[in-house]
Amino acid sequence: MRLLGQIGLVALGSALGGLSRWGVGLVAARWLGAALPIGTFIINISGSLFLGWFLTVLTTRVSAFENRWLHPDDLRLLVAVGFAGAYTTFSTFEWESYGLLRDGDELAATIYMCGSVVLGLIAVRIGVLLARMPWTL
Repeated sequence: MRLLGQIGLVALGSALGGLSRWGVGLVAARWLGAALPIGTFIINISGSLFLGWFLTVLTTRVSAFENRWLHPDDLRLLVAVGFAGAYTTFSTFEWESYGLLRDGDELAATIYMCGSVVLGLIAVRIGVLLARMPWTL
């Protein structure tokens, strides 16, 4: 039963995060134009700011969340995994990179950050090429 509740929390957070991402992107395009992906930029930076703030508050002020109807681990699922995960996965990437740097593992942080960006771009390119293959739908 607990697993079903956790699934529901992630799903609810994801729905809210996805709707927020869509809304921010829409407003940014209308106000600032769509020539540059400024909406995505705003989403990624604001999501990183939010996730850094939220996870810090959650981990440093755990006592503020004790005796609430929503346990801190469940709140993390709802907000960090669900909402922030749907709003932007860039925020998770930034948080994890920060953690590696904070822990003094500069080599792992550099490999993770550079590898994610470079391999991610290569993966996108391969996906585009695969989609253009004659045997693809």
